[in-house]
Amino acid sequence: MKIMTRYVLSELLQTFLVTLLGMTLFMIIVGVMREAYAQGLGMKQVALLLPYVLPEALRFSIPGTVLLTACTVYGRMGSNNEVIALKAAGISPWAIFWPVLALGAALSLLTVWLSDVTVTWGKAGIRRVVIESVEEIAYSKLTQQRSFSTKGFSINVQRVDGHRLINPTLTFQSNVDSPAYTITAAEAELHADPAANTLAIICRDSEYEMGTTKGRIPGEIQRIVSLSESTRKGGGGGSPADLPMAEIETAREQTEKLLKYQRTRMAALAAMHMIHGDLGALSEAGWQPMREELKNTQNRIYRLEMEPHRRWSTGFSCLCFVCVGSPLAVIMRKSDILTSFFVCFMPVLLLYYPLLIFSIDQAKTGRIPGETTWAGNVIMLAVGWILYKKVRRY
Repeated sequence: MKIMTRYVLSELLQTFLVTLLGMTLFMIIVGVMREAYAQGLGMKQVALLLPYVLPEALRFSIPGTVLLTACTVYGRMGSNNEVIALKAAGISPWAIFWPVLALGAALSLLTVWLSDVTVTWGKAGIRRVVIESVEEIAYSKLTQQRSFSTKGFSINVQRVDGHRLINPTLTFQSNVDSPAYTITAAEAELHADPAANTLAIICRDSEYEMGTTKGRIPGEIQRIVSLSESTRKGGGGGSPADLPMAEIETAREQTEKLLKYQRTRMAALAAMHMIHGDLGALSEAGWQPMREELKNTQNRIYRLEMEPHRRWSTGFSCLCFVCVGSPLAVIMRKSDILTSFFVCFMPVLLLYYPLLIFSIDQAKTGRIPGETTWAGNVIMLAVGWILYKKVRRY
């Protein structure tokens, strides 16, 4: 039995490592190219991004890789009647199945850890590379496309002469309540200071316009903006999905305190208006902004409660996939890898992912508890147990 276990484990590890290398390289290329296109990065920035993209690439490639590995190894064993020979020798099929389950469990824990590394190290590293390269990115896009825009401001130029922007038009939008602030200059320059997290825009011989107000500014002016506002990524870290696992509980407690404060404030305001007889202030229109604020805070609590379950359940998809894929591949008895993989992937595609997406969407709004994100895992484990019993029986 030990020989058979070592043989199966060796086959699994060899197939998994080779397949993982190919799939991870593909995921890295896709991830880096997507980031490069979104941010306008050059080859230097792309090279700097590679290590930070790796955790996220592994997080997505490991579940598919381990399923393909199980289908490959156990499909070949089924087609060669090795499982039948094993049972004829009086050895339980469990001897060949427990290595893949142990591998799936270990990879599940690794995937959960990688999801945290992606948040704490990967995304922060990507954001840092983009922020530190914002000056180079801006000049590159202005040279090629004559325009560069972010969530905080936009620049359109007639042409670029070295480090000088000729006839630039800069538009700054501070918030939705105030009009845009537009500067048209004879020329301008950009100077980034990553240490201070600032981007200086120096304009010469400028005209400005803000709403109905217009004027001229002779000489040189300087406009300072945050580097975080100079990238498409912004500052990051506000969403529960961007929080490390260790900080989610603290964030939930703080958000619950904020919700309690908002409710107390609304109750106090309502009581004050009633005491003073100011019934007009109790109209729906006056309370709508505070109701929206209250709703957003409550939804954030729902997301914070759901987020740990989402990360753990998606991480343990590795174990669920091999629980279904390995016995199903034996039952099919197909040596064709692609056929076995696509048949084994059908329950994942038609059952697991739709159920996971539905439970996440519903848990975000509080309609169902966050624990329901495990529903797909439980069903996949049940299906795997039924398939294993079928292998053992026949």
